[in-house]
Amino acid sequence: MSTLVEDNPAKNRFEILVDDALAGFTAYLPRGEVLVFTHTEVDPKFQNMGVGSALIRATLDQLRERGTRVVPRCPFVAAFIDRHPEYADMVTAQP
Repeated sequence: MSTLVEDNPAKNRFEILVDDALAGFTAYLPRGEVLVFTHTEVDPKFQNMGVGSALIRATLDQLRERGTRVVPRCPFVAAFIDRHPEYADMVTAQP
């Protein structure tokens, strides 16, 4: 299974492709140097396969490289960061 996570700024979301099929996305609202994550969705046929976690991990890794901070309003993103405290330093207060 090959996966690719990429930013789709036209739709304000990061998307995960599994074997070239859109498997899920995490939506954000841009607020300057901060992204407010509002919703994460994984296609039902890709659920319980770790796709959501792979999406959030790759998204946060890309944002860390850019120096972007996040507001995890989406419960899935917030829970992921709680389980992976190495990303906690990227969280900022609501802009």
